[in-house]
Amino acid sequence: MMNILQNLHTHTKYCDGANTPEEMVISALQKKMRSIGFSGHAFTEHDTSYCMSPEGTIRYSKEIRTLKEKYRHVIDIYTGLEQDYFSVSPFIDTDYIIGSVHYVLKNGEFIPVDETKEIVLSAVNRLYDGDIYSYLEDYYSTVSDVHNKTHCDIIGHFDLPEKFNADNKLFDRENERYIKAWQKAADELLKSQAVFEINTGGMSKGYTNEPYPRADILRYIAKQGGKVTVSSDSHNVSTIDYKLQESVQLAKDCGFKEIYIFDGSKFIPKNIYKNI
Repeated sequence: MMNILQNLHTHTKYCDGANTPEEMVISALQKKMRSIGFSGHAFTEHDTSYCMSPEGTIRYSKEIRTLKEKYRHVIDIYTGLEQDYFSVSPFIDTDYIIGSVHYVLKNGEFIPVDETKEIVLSAVNRLYDGDIYSYLEDYYSTVSDVHNKTHCDIIGHFDLPEKFNADNKLFDRENERYIKAWQKAADELLKSQAVFEINTGGMSKGYTNEPYPRADILRYIAKQGGKVTVSSDSHNVSTIDYKLQESVQLAKDCGFKEIYIFDGSKFIPKNIYKNI
């Protein structure tokens, strides 16, 4: 089975990560990786607590270019952005874009999807009369449009509300409204050429016991002919390759025959049964 030696979803001190870009590169080299992509959070005007500032984005771009040249003989380095649905449009050159949804906009209020469970429940009670499924329908409605809005290459953490639902108590995954909501979003995104990421970030932070998206969603995407890559959504040097190999096995178990690998200009399908 293929050995994953690439991670395209990484964050640094330029946004909400713990390490410098070069420290992340060195960690990737120590783990024998062949390539690393940086995906700093694009500037989001309504919430600057987690994203890169406009000035920081320019510095980020310049530093990644410097590292590309410095390490060009030993590892491929790519410049990306994690473009939230509500972020400003990119104003630096990028090799790829991850399109994500971190907020639900309701009655003029931005609800952070992944900040705390308490924030979500408070917003659901205030803005949705306690109807968690209406909130989830709004989330997936936004997700369904993320490719149209961001023109992303990768669909980031598709089912992010699962971050606070490890015990299945925030909402019922088997609820018909929930299933219909995520299936409708998946169907819309499957019309694009974007690649869904299998993202282990919730696991590395101790919130979930399986990646985003969950296995049932991955099986659905596989049956519809969707494409996947794997990433660790790393925010520090210790998680550069967190459970990437296990994600390949999960993809195989869910019916995928290929994992898509970025070569610097496009995503190339690689046979899941062959080492690369």
